[in-house]
Amino acid sequence: MSDAADLAPLLARTALGDRAAFEALYRASSRHLFGAILRIQPDRTQAEELLQDVYIKVWHHAGAFETGRAQPMAWLASIARHAAIDSLRRARARVQTVSTSLADDEDDTPDLLARLPDPAPGPLALLQDAAEQRQVRHCVGELSAEQQQCVALAYYQGLSHSELAEHLAQPLGTVKGWLRRALQSLKACLGRAAGVA
Repeated sequence: MSDAADLAPLLARTALGDRAAFEALYRASSRHLFGAILRIQPDRTQAEELLQDVYIKVWHHAGAFETGRAQPMAWLASIARHAAIDSLRRARARVQTVSTSLADDEDDTPDLLARLPDPAPGPLALLQDAAEQRQVRHCVGELSAEQQQCVALAYYQGLSHSELAEHLAQPLGTVKGWLRRALQSLKACLGRAAGVA
């Protein structure tokens, strides 16, 4: 079957609602369009559904085909390619869900999430965290008031050395010294608590 000579009149008659022309158009072009869809969408079941969608679109929009602008098979293949590409995009955008239930022979459906370990810290981890917090509080308590204030402003408020000096109305060198000695004291105190020489 020659493309332009036979498909163009079938498209024109399809645009007028001629079902026999539409059936002839389908027989003449479906194998080619199905192959074009399969090259993009390899899932055969999905490709078959897309081919059906393509022909529904052709039925509704056959009047939009202009013989002077494109060859009939190229126009049909373009619709098929766009449908296949859109299906892949939709599949990528679709939220993937997984069931949390596992059915067994007795039709009980235990919750799979219940089998996962609890991400919350256990009693031992909580005890260790509490001990570390107490040690940090103890070590911070050994610092002078100026050192504590420098550490808090620098590490909790994010102030730079120059901002610290301005905030505390102290010379930059003094503030840097307080901060350096505070960090050295904290390191030594925490090292002793951890048993590091």
